[in-house]
Amino acid sequence: MGGRRRKLDGSSPEAVGRAGPRRGGSWRPAPNTDPNAGQYADPEAGPDADPEAVARQICLRMLTAAPRTQAQLAAALRRRGVPEDAAAAVLARFAEVKLIDDAMFARAWVDSRHHGRGLASRALGAELRHRGVARDDIEAALGELSPDVELETARELIARRLPGTAGMPVPARMRRLIGVLARKGYSSGLAYRVVREALEAELDDNPVSSLDLADLGEPVDDDEATEV
Repeated sequence: MGGRRRKLDGSSPEAVGRAGPRRGGSWRPAPNTDPNAGQYADPEAGPDADPEAVARQICLRMLTAAPRTQAQLAAALRRRGVPEDAAAAVLARFAEVKLIDDAMFARAWVDSRHHGRGLASRALGAELRHRGVARDDIEAALGELSPDVELETARELIARRLPGTAGMPVPARMRRLIGVLARKGYSSGLAYRVVREALEAELDDNPVSSLDLADLGEPVDDDEATEV
């Protein structure tokens, strides 16, 4: 019977873990409602847990799973109800010892996502902004991606997709292939030129298509500059 009462009055470890802020000023972790938070939940935190210790555990568990930005960690700490002063202190310390480095995160993100997925500067900048990376860090990371490398990546993407459009009318092929580059963040002008270049190279083997290709006008390139 005594064990039954412990569960009902909230004194069991399970009940403590589910509790939020309690009266009297002491702090305890807030209920974890994030469906993806299992990787950094702290079931051992009790009513007298040190908020900074809880924050450190949350951050370390997240960083063990994958690199994170300071903004992502801060958002996770807010969701868990960690007081702002404790969260700020832990994040500052992690940044000081380079466990958090948004500039390095941005550079690695650009390198990985460009070479792995073929994403252009515009798409990469949007992804980094979504993850809370500062504008200066985004600009610095994108600055390491040269226009020549970006152009070559666009050409490689089209070379892989070109055979799959064989047999389609030329205008339809243009739309399909330009769409491939547009979804990866390439400007309309660059996409048009790369696709047309690939189709023109194909004319050596299939000159019948030359009239269709000649009739296609070049779009205005309104976004050559990368927006970050």
